[in-house]
Amino acid sequence: MMKEKSISASKASLVFFLCQMISALDVPLDSKLLEELSQPPTITQQSPKDYIVDPRENIVIQCEAKGKPPPSFSWTRNGTHFDIDKDAQVTMKPNSGTLVVNIMNGVKAEAYEGVYQCTARNERGAAISNNIVIRPSRSPLWTKEKLEPNHVREGDSLVLNCRPPVGLPPPIIFWMDNAFQRLPQSERVSQGLNGDLYFSNVQPEDTREDYICYARFNHTQTIQQKQPISVKVFSMDSLNDTIAANLSDTDIYGAKPVTERPPVLLTPTGSTSNKVELRGNVLLLECIAAGLPTPVIRWIKEGGELPANRTFFENFKKTLKIIDVSEADSGNYKCTARNTLGSTHHVISVTVKAAPYWITAPRNLVLSPGEDGTLICRANGNPKPSISWLTNGVPIAIAPEDPSRKVDGDTIIFSAVQERSSAVYQCNASNEYGYLLANAFVNVLAEPPRILTPANKLYQVIADSPALIDCAYFGSPKPEIEWFRGVKGSILRGNEYVFHDNGTLEIPVAQKDSTGTYTCVARNKLGKTQNEVQLEVKDPTMIIKQPQYKVIQRSAQASFECVIKHDPTLIPTVIWLKDNNELPDDERFLVGKDNLTIMNVTDKDDGTYTCIVNTTLDSVSASAVLTVVAAPPTPAIIYARPNPPLDLELTGQLERSIELSWVPGEENNSPITNFVIEYEDGLHEPGVWHYQTEVPGSQTTVQLKLSPYVNYSFRVIAVNEIGRSQPSEPSEQYLTKSANPDENPSNVQGIGSEPDNLVITWESLKGFQSNGPGLQYKVSWRQKDVDDEWTSVVVANVSKYIVSGTPTFVPYEIKVQALNDLGYAPEPSEVIGHSGEDLPMVAPGNVQVHVINSTLAKVHWDPVPLKSVRGHLQGYKVYYWKVQSLSRRSKRHVEKKILTFRGNKTFGMLPGLEPYSSYKLNVRVVNGKGEGPASPDKVFKTPEGVPSPPSFLKITNPTLDSLTLEWGSPTHPNGVLTSYILKFQPINNTHELGPLVEIRIPANESSLILKNLNYSTRYKFYFNAQTSVGSGSQITEEAVTIMDEGKMAGILRPAVGAGKGYSEILFATSPVMHTVRPTFYKVQPLYPRIRNVTTAAAETYANISWEYEGPDHANFYVEYGVAGSKEDWKKEIVNGSRSFFVLKGLTPGTAYKVRVGAEGLSGFRSSEDLFETGPAMASRQVDIATQGWFIGLMCAVALLILILLIVCFIRRNKGGKYPVKEKEDAHADPEIQPMKEDDGTFGEYSDAEDHKPLKKGSRTPSDRTVKKEDSDDSLVDYGEGVNGQFNEDGSFIGQYSGKKEKEPAEGNESSEAPSPVNAMNSFV
Repeated sequence: MMKEKSISASKASLVFFLCQMISALDVPLDSKLLEELSQPPTITQQSPKDYIVDPRENIVIQCEAKGKPPPSFSWTRNGTHFDIDKDAQVTMKPNSGTLVVNIMNGVKAEAYEGVYQCTARNERGAAISNNIVIRPSRSPLWTKEKLEPNHVREGDSLVLNCRPPVGLPPPIIFWMDNAFQRLPQSERVSQGLNGDLYFSNVQPEDTREDYICYARFNHTQTIQQKQPISVKVFSMDSLNDTIAANLSDTDIYGAKPVTERPPVLLTPTGSTSNKVELRGNVLLLECIAAGLPTPVIRWIKEGGELPANRTFFENFKKTLKIIDVSEADSGNYKCTARNTLGSTHHVISVTVKAAPYWITAPRNLVLSPGEDGTLICRANGNPKPSISWLTNGVPIAIAPEDPSRKVDGDTIIFSAVQERSSAVYQCNASNEYGYLLANAFVNVLAEPPRILTPANKLYQVIADSPALIDCAYFGSPKPEIEWFRGVKGSILRGNEYVFHDNGTLEIPVAQKDSTGTYTCVARNKLGKTQNEVQLEVKDPTMIIKQPQYKVIQRSAQASFECVIKHDPTLIPTVIWLKDNNELPDDERFLVGKDNLTIMNVTDKDDGTYTCIVNTTLDSVSASAVLTVVAAPPTPAIIYARPNPPLDLELTGQLERSIELSWVPGEENNSPITNFVIEYEDGLHEPGVWHYQTEVPGSQTTVQLKLSPYVNYSFRVIAVNEIGRSQPSEPSEQYLTKSANPDENPSNVQGIGSEPDNLVITWESLKGFQSNGPGLQYKVSWRQKDVDDEWTSVVVANVSKYIVSGTPTFVPYEIKVQALNDLGYAPEPSEVIGHSGEDLPMVAPGNVQVHVINSTLAKVHWDPVPLKSVRGHLQGYKVYYWKVQSLSRRSKRHVEKKILTFRGNKTFGMLPGLEPYSSYKLNVRVVNGKGEGPASPDKVFKTPEGVPSPPSFLKITNPTLDSLTLEWGSPTHPNGVLTSYILKFQPINNTHELGPLVEIRIPANESSLILKNLNYSTRYKFYFNAQTSVGSGSQITEEAVTIMDEGKMAGILRPAVGAGKGYSEILFATSPVMHTVRPTFYKVQPLYPRIRNVTTAAAETYANISWEYEGPDHANFYVEYGVAGSKEDWKKEIVNGSRSFFVLKGLTPGTAYKVRVGAEGLSGFRSSEDLFETGPAMASRQVDIATQGWFIGLMCAVALLILILLIVCFIRRNKGGKYPVKEKEDAHADPEIQPMKEDDGTFGEYSDAEDHKPLKKGSRTPSDRTVKKEDSDDSLVDYGEGVNGQFNEDGSFIGQYSGKKEKEPAEGNESSEAPSPVNAMNSFV
């Protein structure tokens, strides 16, 4: 059998892939030969089986095939012939079977849904493609549905259903908000495999109105959006407040606190479920559980392990992912959801089925007539696939008979094939999960031998190297190959030649005499052919004179030789390299025929120079190193370390001393400063040298002290300023005699490891400290303060001894003495140790708690008797934890805190407590063993504190004269909320703040509607909560009422009320506000008082307001000063009986104190209030009053209005109605008609009403004189006046509008300047 040749990728488009089976031929990859050979069709490219197309683009169904002659193509659709010529929208590409369906002419892609199959046919057979199922992709819209808001109690579970539209292919699901930001997911909140959003337990922060499910259809690049889903989470506190507000005092109400719950599976349901997955796919199993605390998911495989390297956990371990599953992955998978209250589980029974997959796919056969062969088609799957055969696209059972073939299950056996046996066979392996279809042809060829190697081809090789001479051939049947030397020489045989299956002749070691002509002969039963080739063997190339190593001084010349010898028929080329790179482009480098010369050498020329000689057949090289050095300088003095000392000698040997002498080595121009003497103990630590002593450099002898039972060797090291010499040779050895130990072990300790033992430890003596053989230790102990004898034991050379059966934690006297074979060491000193500790027996008593304030408490306890401590007293630990918040009425997760107080301390401080909460604590004593029993739990409560700021303040629904305020209760109420305090004030266009108004709101409210506000006016709001302790921090917000654009310009307001005789001034910064529910009403006090002094500070001024209860006509004053200063109070007089005042000229960033008093009423004052100035937070607005065009326009408007006033004045004196009255009658606008207070009907303007006497509230005295108040703190100076005032839209409204009075409860009148109408009356 011939060896199969490999096919290069670059030629794949030009060749037929003819694979060899048993007794099959191998077709050489010769393009000319391949063009001449016939071949059945082979499908080379086709569309996927499940082909989803974009309905917006033309449908392209691929079918490409090759064969000789080129195949023709036909198609079936849904099992019947598809006549392409009859469908104008369908075309087939030239020389191809690919179909193109044009749907750009309004044809719908759905019209071409179906199952398509391509057939490629020529005279040698027919190949068929897979069944190609064409389906257009679909991305339908969500069906409209009414989504009700989800109202969920805090801690409950929740599932937000996505239910995306059924698309093709299925969409990718994700959740986002209105801002197109992905919703954060966690162990508590996550998306399931079906796209639903699961909440294991909801929290207040889950409240939002924009949970949006998106479906992305990748095929059409479209995204569909579900309607937003609203989720409202009711916390227990807000639910309690709501229930309390809606039930009477006698009703029993109160929502239960958020309770912890054991896990419950949200998906899948039940205790078991089944899952079928196909082999090779990704297995996804999911378990999502509800519970509080949030459950944790764990996965196991019952009776086995999860497959390594293929198992992944996703979605916070809620999803088990196993990639590339096989039948071995079948089994029961158990997910367990667990939290602190329990667990639940679910078992998923997984069955892995398999679509058919190849074990042996059929391969093409190329046979010669009369040969045998087989086609094998083996596939596996679960269930086992069935195998069926087709020939040329027709089931083999109904195909024409062929006596040379026999079908045996998954194998077709061919015997004695003939040319008519050529055909394409299809193997179909299928089960309920899919199918495999493979084409394999049988090509029967009868071809005489052909030699494909060109005639007289010349082969050249170098002597002593292998020679390979080709003889590429083809024939059917397979030809036999023979080689001859020369034209008529004998056949080549023997070990000196190697004959390859592909016809190549190999001469392993070619010699000069191998040169000559070689003949290749190929023969089969159909014929014979031969070919002659030439072989030339050349002499090798050699470098007979190689470059040599050079050391050259700078600026000198360097030269390298490279003389070569080569075959005279080969042309050599010589290349020089420096450090394996090209030579520098430098004229100093001169390349000759046989050498390289470098002129004027520099340091950069250092390196390796290589001469490379190349011919067409071989290559040789040689290298040499060039080293560049400086010119030799004047010899300098060399300083070096000294040489080692010589001739060490030991004299005067005694038991405990010896004398060592030596001869110094060469100093090397640096005097020796000292000698270091080292010793080696050859008996105990051979090979280890220890420092002994050192002597000055002028000394060459030393008396050394010795220890008993040591085998000494000495060496000497000389030292100078340069460094240390090498050690000298060792001296002769000297062994000292044995003696009693001189010392005892050190660091003796006695510490028990258990309550009934005493562990005695020490540091053992080193080898030379033993002073003799047989080193041991005598360990002695006795109980301290008890008349006991010493107990002793002798132990081997160890460092620990354990005494058992001791009382718990009692003191012991301990000593350890060394001894050897010659006797004992001196008497050791005694140390005090203790037997083992045990846990303390008694808890601290008389635990008392003193609450210092709402966040700090002090705890006292009686000390525990030392005997009951049963160990070293380490200190005391105080365990304390919050039981519940007295305001929230909800039990939270208990988190115990621990404070440790060292030593015998009997009190401690507990910081960081939460106000208005119930706590428990206990105290425990601590020793070295651990903690003793806890004292009985002590309950204490912290008092109320001031609340934290409200969690939010939102201002919504602005109208002409109202704003809606909504707020959230404080995150930390720190007590029982008594009320909310709302303060607000207008901000005019000069960025100044108007009078401050304060409203007290019941604690169970969460919204408020402020009415009777001025249109197009900015208000600043200050909002805080109160407990009985006081007010918490405030939050601020600003909002603007909307502008009445349709009615502001050109409409004059009535100047006088309908029959009531007072002016209604609806100025833009009017402070008159009304809440939806008036909450508090003032009661006339029995005595005068000033209370609720509040401040609103800006950068350089502050607005002071207060409440006054007492007789009318009180004269107020404001006193203020720098907080903490001893300076006298500064006093400012308040004009009139107003209840507000503006302090000007303050220093930014300064704390002030302020109080309000009244004169003429026993001089009583309010309590002090503190405030701090800072930068004003009013929003900057463009002031159009400074624009030139606006000033000109206003001048023209003012002139027209003046003329109008004169006309109106004349008409009124004559009687009748002035033009404004007529205009209002014509428009009949109810918004500008005054309402009669008695019957609610609209009044009418007449000159008679204008002459009625002015009642209280009018700004014009009865004598018709204009009285202008000249107070420095008049609101006219702060944007509150009406003289010449213009509205924001440019209309002049001061003439016919007045400022509304404050509510009667305040008992004050406004002090603005008189309006122009009254001024005109006084003029008359």
